[in-house]
Amino acid sequence: MAKLPLLYFLRLTLCICFVFILGFSSVSALIEGLYCGTQSCYDVLGVSRDASKAEIGRAYRQLARRYHPDRYQPGESNDSRETSQQKFLLVATAYETLKDEELRKDYDYMLDHPEEYYSHYYTYYRRRLAPKVDVRIVILVTICAVSLFQYYSWWSSYTEAINYLMTVPKYRIQATELAKQQGLLNRNKEKGKNRRSKEEIREEEEQIIRDIIKNKIDIKGGYQKPNVSDILLCKIILFPYHLFTYVAWNFSWFYRFTIRREEYGDEERLYIIRKYMKMSQAQFDSLDNSLIETFLKQQLWIKENYETYREEQEEEMKMKMATDSRWKRYRRWMKSEGPGRITFADD
Repeated sequence: MAKLPLLYFLRLTLCICFVFILGFSSVSALIEGLYCGTQSCYDVLGVSRDASKAEIGRAYRQLARRYHPDRYQPGESNDSRETSQQKFLLVATAYETLKDEELRKDYDYMLDHPEEYYSHYYTYYRRRLAPKVDVRIVILVTICAVSLFQYYSWWSSYTEAINYLMTVPKYRIQATELAKQQGLLNRNKEKGKNRRSKEEIREEEEQIIRDIIKNKIDIKGGYQKPNVSDILLCKIILFPYHLFTYVAWNFSWFYRFTIRREEYGDEERLYIIRKYMKMSQAQFDSLDNSLIETFLKQQLWIKENYETYREEQEEEMKMKMATDSRWKRYRRWMKSEGPGRITFADD
């Protein structure tokens, strides 16, 4: 019989706790620092949770007119200016929370699930600190800006190279001879109204020579003519194609020269030589054709031949440095006055 009062007491305690949770769940769900703080955003605007977007907007405009700092008049209400300003900020916060459908959904979820305390903090600050602009748009605009800068820089370098070649007598004379052979500079003198000044004729001749230099001279390296396919945007767009080409090329190389044991052609031999020399394609293309022919004659695609060639080049460089007067002066300076020598000043 003594157990009955204890059972009754436990049941009563559970019922009281259940009623307490049901009655105050909405209050405990309100967290200081999130949304409207310890006040409900619906209560701040005076609307129900089922209120439509139009009703929320109408309630906000009415309260904003009442508490707006610019409309404050001393004596019209019992609130001070600071109190009215705080109420206006609270009304604005409530409106910003409930007018956005996603934000309102998060807020309603917080009211219905007060036990997920830390999750509400994460959801609130994730939306608040998230960028307003789509990250994909930012990345796209950045890539386009970098690509435009690349193309402009390359064109500037190419124009600078052409301007320099225009001042080199060797190329200028060759371009002038080509222009004369093509009849571009052998025009009859103009008479009457169509006659032009010497300045106009000279400018036209300069433009003809410039065009011939552009078309006839193949500039390599960093000053070569820019290509749209080399900019960053095109590289990214064409990346799947280049990846597929790279895999297919390596598979073809392995099949032809490893499995079938085919002999290398001139293109494959030059590729191996370039890899041994650790040069880019642009650097290798800038070499003289006679030097490339020398590479092929010496069969530098064979590893042993290339090692011998490299050692010979290093020895030749050492001999040049040993006989160079500037290098000799530098060595004498390092021996007598260089950083490794200690000297004492006279007192």
